[in-house]
Amino acid sequence: QVQLVESGGGLVQAGGSPRLSCAASGRTFSSYAMGWFRQGPGKEREFVAAISWSGDDTYYADSVKERVTISRDIAKNTVYLQMNSLKPEDTAVYYCAADPDVSTNWARWARWGQGTQATVSS
Repeated sequence: QVQLVESGGGLVQAGGSPRLSCAASGRTFSSYAMGWFRQGPGKEREFVAAISWSGDDTYYADSVKERVTISRDIAKNTVYLQMNSLKPEDTAVYYCAADPDVSTNWARWARWGQGTQATVSS
């Protein structure tokens, strides 16, 4: 099984460009698609981005696709979410997820990290 640990959140000024990381343990990491979701205060969890097991295919939510990039380093068992031009409405807990298949529906993902808080100040 894959275990996931996110990092890279914190307090960020509007316009900032933090990079979130998700370190995975487990020998099957390379066979899983990876995704990033977020949950803002008082909001439902929403899809942000996903990447196929090979890294060849990436998927983005329309609301963020021009400002985020997802990537993975199989050798390091790590997936990244580069975020740019952050806005206060991007404030959320960001979760990393793993599953054999990609879906924009968070309920379809099998494994989850504990989340990392990113707070964007105006």
